[in-house]
Amino acid sequence: MILDAARSCFAERGYDRATIRDIAAAAGVDPALLHHHFGNKHELFLAAMRLPVDPTDIVRGMLAGDPEQLGARVVGIFLTVWDSPAGGVLAGMVRSAVSHEPSSRMLSEFMASSVLTPVVKELGVADAKLRVTYVASQLFGLALARYVLRLEPLASAKRDRVVSDIAPTIQRYLTEPLRP
Repeated sequence: MILDAARSCFAERGYDRATIRDIAAAAGVDPALLHHHFGNKHELFLAAMRLPVDPTDIVRGMLAGDPEQLGARVVGIFLTVWDSPAGGVLAGMVRSAVSHEPSSRMLSEFMASSVLTPVVKELGVADAKLRVTYVASQLFGLALARYVLRLEPLASAKRDRVVSDIAPTIQRYLTEPLRP
């Protein structure tokens, strides 16, 4: 109940604007209880943002199938995760990442180290770190525009349209030669 309230507050307000007092009120508990169990807002944030998705499953899903369709699977799985209950947690992380270095580090480490690096490593392509960064920049931009800022017409675009429009760029970053 406390972690649900924290996730909700961080998702709605971002790290900087969410307060222990707000989270305690949303959970219906005394703020002292949060301090007792979590110590401070940072520790509560870390506990609340444990993602309800397993990166191993995500990587496995991305790598299953034709390598020529990898870009479409990456974008499709990305949208599936964001459209699930995990999306609210991720939106909170993106909002917080903009103004809070630990949040930024946590989100980028999850995306790069836990998801994209294993995918690129499996491909065995040159410039792996650069490719991971390129793909992450596209996916974070997509998440920010579609789910946080809700920019139209992207925010309400059909999933299949988003996949078909963005997948070729992701595919190029993952598998095609990069310019020297």
